[in-house]
Amino acid sequence: MDINFPLILLLLVVGTGAIWLFDALFLARGRRTAAAKAAGDGAHGSEAVQEPVLVEYAKSFFPVLAIVFVLRSFLVEPFQIPSASMDPTLIEGDFILVNKFAYGLRLPVSRTKVLGLGEPERGDVMVFFPPHMNDTYYIKRVIGLPGDEIRVVNNTLYINGKAASQELIQALPPGNPQKEFLWEDIGGKRHLMAKNVTPSRYGNTRTIVVPAGHYFMMGDNRDNSLDSREWGFVPEKDIVGKAFAIWMHWDKLLSLPSFERVGGIE
Repeated sequence: MDINFPLILLLLVVGTGAIWLFDALFLARGRRTAAAKAAGDGAHGSEAVQEPVLVEYAKSFFPVLAIVFVLRSFLVEPFQIPSASMDPTLIEGDFILVNKFAYGLRLPVSRTKVLGLGEPERGDVMVFFPPHMNDTYYIKRVIGLPGDEIRVVNNTLYINGKAASQELIQALPPGNPQKEFLWEDIGGKRHLMAKNVTPSRYGNTRTIVVPAGHYFMMGDNRDNSLDSREWGFVPEKDIVGKAFAIWMHWDKLLSLPSFERVGGIE
């Protein structure tokens, strides 16, 4: 999803609100005066006091736009998963909800943090703006906190020298027999992940130290995720929020939405 949408929504809120306010302060009185004069002359006052169409639309849309703007900017924002990089936790076509205040309140568009309410934890599924495409929303799992040492050896993750435990569930169905489903434990949080039996180029990394004020992100589909192993760290200022629930799945335009995957995100 492009960053222009919050900006467009903000402009719509400001525009409709400005039209409504300008009319209330400067134009409405003139219409009332004209209506009173027309009534004294025996004319239909209701015709003289009729609001311009632009003002009617502004008064109708402003409250709705303002509520949507506040909800999306500071409370909860919906997103659709566009790729398989978080498979099997999140699959393409999942519609999710993101808590916008879990990591602090931020001003829309500018991303300025105005109130700290919490910090990302290892294992969180987080939405953010990556450094290489800083106008596009990404979703990955928080792997490394500031100061952590991260290394990947044969698709086994090491955090500060300790291997994250992995428990094999099953190989994926025929068609890709070299891929496996596993449970992985990161900081006491257990989640699903997928990896190739033979690691891709992302399956091995040198030891990386996460700098202050930054986070190391990885997709749960470890060999098919463009993440911090490729483009580096996510600065704190580019955090959007914490993904916490799937509310619908709809992968094809001509198909019906499904609610079988509704639930929390681990």
